[in-house]
Amino acid sequence: MTEEEICAEIGTESVAECLGLLKKGNLIEEQWRMPKPGERPSKEYKTTYSRFRAGFQCSMEDLGDLLYISTSTDEELRGMVDCLEQDVRSGISSYNDLARKYKVSPVYIKGLAKRMPNLDVKGQGLVLLDESQ
Repeated sequence: MTEEEICAEIGTESVAECLGLLKKGNLIEEQWRMPKPGERPSKEYKTTYSRFRAGFQCSMEDLGDLLYISTSTDEELRGMVDCLEQDVRSGISSYNDLARKYKVSPVYIKGLAKRMPNLDVKGQGLVLLDESQ
């Protein structure tokens, strides 16, 4: 479906934000739809998450952190995320340094960054994303 078709189906509220989160998590693919003669091409989105496949190994503690982050509400995580954003703005971006500072695992910090729309993981650190992305 195109973004316009999705908006028509469920309303325009938060569609662009949701598509951004799904793209960030590699849960949707985008491609150009071939237009009818005289129309402009448009991007359409296709889900890639009809099945879950995991090919990783981690400790039970890290798995517990990931499950906690994935099942918590944004409000439950907001305090830590606000602190992380403030630290990244002030120049502390290494997720290992942040994990030591807050006495959590690096996987917890990376999981939070992947969960939140304005943070992401690049290399060994966190970055703030533009609102336009």
